[in-house]
Amino acid sequence: MVKYIIRRVLEMLITLYLIVTATFFLLSAIPGNALTSKIAKLPQTVQTKIIEKYGYDKPVAERYVITMKGLLINGDFGESIIRPGETFAKNLKLKLPVTIRLSVQQILLGVTLGILLGIIAAMKRGTFWDKLILVGAMILVSMPSLVISLLLQKYCANGSFLKLPIIGWPKGKELWFGGWKYTILPTIAGSCSFIAYYSRLTKTSMLESINQEYTLTARSKGLSELQIVKNHVIRNSFIPIITVLPTTVAGILTGSLFIERVFSIPGMGRYYIEAVQGRDIPIVLAGTTFYAIITVITMLVTDILYVIVDPRIKIGVSK
Repeated sequence: MVKYIIRRVLEMLITLYLIVTATFFLLSAIPGNALTSKIAKLPQTVQTKIIEKYGYDKPVAERYVITMKGLLINGDFGESIIRPGETFAKNLKLKLPVTIRLSVQQILLGVTLGILLGIIAAMKRGTFWDKLILVGAMILVSMPSLVISLLLQKYCANGSFLKLPIIGWPKGKELWFGGWKYTILPTIAGSCSFIAYYSRLTKTSMLESINQEYTLTARSKGLSELQIVKNHVIRNSFIPIITVLPTTVAGILTGSLFIERVFSIPGMGRYYIEAVQGRDIPIVLAGTTFYAIITVITMLVTDILYVIVDPRIKIGVSK
């Protein structure tokens, strides 16, 4: 296991290096950047000095070396071009808690409801409730979170029963455990895809467990259906669910981009989109690296969880 983890960490470092390198050269290949519009109306001499300050007068290869050196020494890609003096690391401390709270609420609501609906669909398979849950999951999984967000804003903000705020987010003392009315619509919008995914995953996993030999053996011993489901089916059905949870966490941290934008939530997703739209290359590089780190770490955690929850799987051992 230790050798496997060391090997995977080395692979992760190589992967991150390739992602940073590819992102840098792809951004460099696109004409213009945040400075283009910022200095367009300034005198030519001033434009030249600003370009030299940010190093865009140098060849791409030299800028790449300077960028990588700054990453290794300072742990960042430099100051924002749009907002001088700001760095990705500084904004990460301010905006990451917002994204974390939104992500936690979406996961708790989406995964919990998804598992409960999946259990109901499996236990009531072939009935009206099973078909209703299946159709609902298909509708939710086919609708992008952006569309769901816009629909919620249209029908839940000024309705006769619900009058919820459509923009803003709790701050200050209410950042973690207050201002719930601001979080309801974004949480629902982000949880819909997880409800659809986990309901189908839970149902499929439970139906597979119901047909296993240990379930038939439990029935032959005279156990009730409730005891069989509680002690055998659900427990074994949770193996695939547990192993995909880390991927869910990574996906929701990187997938709340449009939700944060639509609801004007000052989190990492909105910050990253604004940097991309503004061609703020240092921030885009840092944001891409940040999301890549989350993704590769969760992939490693997922592989380790496979071994923990299912001892039959052995990793790092060749036959």
